[in-house]
Amino acid sequence: MDQAGGGCGTDRGGGVLSHSGGEGAVRPTAWGRGGVGALALALLCGAAQPRRLAAQEDELGIAVGARPPAVTVQDLDGKPVDLARYIGRKPVLLEFWATWCPICKALLPRIEAAHRRYGDKVEFLVVAVAVNESRGSVQRHLVLHPMPFTFLWDADGAAVRAFQAPSTSYVVVLDATGKVAYTGAGEDQDVEGAVQKAITGGNRR
Repeated sequence: MDQAGGGCGTDRGGGVLSHSGGEGAVRPTAWGRGGVGALALALLCGAAQPRRLAAQEDELGIAVGARPPAVTVQDLDGKPVDLARYIGRKPVLLEFWATWCPICKALLPRIEAAHRRYGDKVEFLVVAVAVNESRGSVQRHLVLHPMPFTFLWDADGAAVRAFQAPSTSYVVVLDATGKVAYTGAGEDQDVEGAVQKAITGGNRR
């Protein structure tokens, strides 16, 4: 399932995402609010850190054991969706994703494998970031490359701020109580292991 190409520069091996251009593009000030700090939510393409970022940076994203704040995103028709409708009922996996992210493409088989094994026990959500693309481009991509997950659209960066997402390919797994059980980014994440531990009650980062 190919992802659309392009979108990253060369900083840190993959590039800082542009916050300008295109329908639904997010302004830098919007991404910078909400305690993201020095990252300023210049979301890095997953290729910037092709291994597990969580193993390398103590402050990657939302803390394990935390409960994410309330956040509203959109479905791919532009209708509001409260993430609380998914959280606290069963484990949830969220991936922050873009059509143009090559590491998201590389990570996809691992997420699909976890979905095949645990899709009846875990909610799989993909949050498309509104950087260098539009809802329409995501819809068109999924027509050509369908995936068995629920796709959501983070039009103003609310989910990115709530989960302190540093990059595309950033994965957060919540346990059935709504607490963060795992965070990571990059193509080599043990997604099945993270999901299994969320189901059985073990937390790791």
